[in-house]
Amino acid sequence: MTKFAFMLGLYRDYFANYLKTKLSYRADFWVEVLSDLMFNGLNLVFIFVVFLHTPTLGDWSESEVVFVYGYFMIASGLFSTFFSAWNFSERYIVKGEMDRVLTRPAHSLSQVMLENMDPPAFVGSIVGLVIMITAWSTLGLPFHWYDPFVLIIMVLGSCFIYMGIYTALSAISFYSDAPTGIGPLIYNIQNYGRYPVEIYNKTIKFLLTWLLPFAFVGVYPASFFLGRLDDWWMAWLTPVVGIVVLSLGLWFWNYGVRRYRGAGS
Repeated sequence: MTKFAFMLGLYRDYFANYLKTKLSYRADFWVEVLSDLMFNGLNLVFIFVVFLHTPTLGDWSESEVVFVYGYFMIASGLFSTFFSAWNFSERYIVKGEMDRVLTRPAHSLSQVMLENMDPPAFVGSIVGLVIMITAWSTLGLPFHWYDPFVLIIMVLGSCFIYMGIYTALSAISFYSDAPTGIGPLIYNIQNYGRYPVEIYNKTIKFLLTWLLPFAFVGVYPASFFLGRLDDWWMAWLTPVVGIVVLSLGLWFWNYGVRRYRGAGS
């Protein structure tokens, strides 16, 4: 409990410092928000364009695919808000800032997350929730009292998957001098998780389900609310897969930190 309170205090202090910085340059804050909205808007337009040429994607309707995209945006926005260390290698390894992080009492990964949080990205989660609710209404899906609680559990599981994979990706910097090349590849692969896995061949479906489980940050958990899964347990695997992937990512990170010997090592 003491550690939890300590981390909450750190988050409050870092967030307050972030606000002070952004209030000095408010235009930058709104440019970031607008940039994120435009990017996500273009992805949504792409879905609409696809359905101008076909009535269904596999056997999925336009509203169902939009629903999945809304869920995908919620999890992606939350992850990006609290973990935006895309330049970890250059900033912390090449420039030596990891040495500073390791002299402080808080866990090294927690400090990296706090120093790189991106609150404007949270707007994407809000927009995703709006898209999801709109598609929910369009599809006429039933609403149960437990659905909000299930959504929270599913989204947390999805965020754990993001965090585990990208923590491991960042930790490659402890082992390799040139880890950044794989980043764009993983980022592109994650976007496949917002589409029905049935439209892919068996190899890609296996990759998105069990190796880089991005299907659990989009289509599988969203399918629970759509009533689309014959194997309903796949949706409920989302928090389980999230815990496993996060644990592996943390282990990989902690082992890398123990191996780290300072800037230039």
